[in-house]
Amino acid sequence: MGKEATARPKKIGVVIVSYNVKNYLRQALTAVVKRAQKEEGVEVDIWVVDNASSDGSPEMVREKFPMVHLLEPGENLGFAAGNNLALREMGFPDGDPDVDYVFLLNPDALINFGALTTLTIFMEKHPDAGMVGPYLYYSDGIFQHAAFKFPDWKQVFLDLFPINWRLQESRLNGRYPRALYQSGEPFKVDFILGAAMMVRPEAIKQVGLLDEGYFMYVEEVDWCRRMRKAGWEIYLEPRAGVLHYGGKSTGQFLGRMYVALWRSRLRYFEKYHGKAYNKLVRAIVLMGMGYQARRARAMAKQGKMTPEELQERLEAYKEVEKLAAI
Repeated sequence: MGKEATARPKKIGVVIVSYNVKNYLRQALTAVVKRAQKEEGVEVDIWVVDNASSDGSPEMVREKFPMVHLLEPGENLGFAAGNNLALREMGFPDGDPDVDYVFLLNPDALINFGALTTLTIFMEKHPDAGMVGPYLYYSDGIFQHAAFKFPDWKQVFLDLFPINWRLQESRLNGRYPRALYQSGEPFKVDFILGAAMMVRPEAIKQVGLLDEGYFMYVEEVDWCRRMRKAGWEIYLEPRAGVLHYGGKSTGQFLGRMYVALWRSRLRYFEKYHGKAYNKLVRAIVLMGMGYQARRARAMAKQGKMTPEELQERLEAYKEVEKLAAI
């Protein structure tokens, strides 16, 4: 009896929030379905939240993946609210969801064979883990940072004033050494990238859903910070791999998304740091926007940027300046 009880497959609620990336979404869903069918010990219950796509994504899901729970809010809810919609349908945060774990996955991410099982086994062996993320890599096989230290003013400075690539890749900029990823052993982190996150239901119930005050970006940082504060650990499991194309939904409106990024970053600092700290951050951002604007104009003069691209960037920088000046 005991052996049969432990052999029950772990049910994973997979959530994908998608916006106008039909082909990537099809690939992501195909990978999840095929991997789950071949991996022993796991089964999936898939939820897709379509943020008012106009490229036929909902129709594709209904036709190709009839087993998927398709949610269509009729508007672009963003990442946090989109995921929360599916989580509430599952029964979070106050109900009794019929899943052992939740797996939030970007539509431009393809899970490797064995990744779901590896992450599930990790969670089973580490009851202190509120969340675990996989090793991420780009479509050309190049390594992608999948975990970071919580943001601080130094990271803001290095983002806006990229002095040296070594500093960009250093702990000073919130990066963990590549040797940790290459060790093949799980390690604790501050937060993992939102492209792929396996989350323990008990942690969601304790800290609540994603903060919908963030439309796009930084939601996972905030969630991990709340989990860490509540006593849960966050891990990176390098033995589970996920190919992440990166930016396929957000890259469709570069200027708009750049503003959304900084709006979220500034909101995060306001939420977790004091007035003096925020004055420093906002001063850096204001100087950084001026620097980026000068840099963009120089690139345009060199023919490396079209007049339309320059205008879009300058408008975005100006909008961020307004946010930082508040």
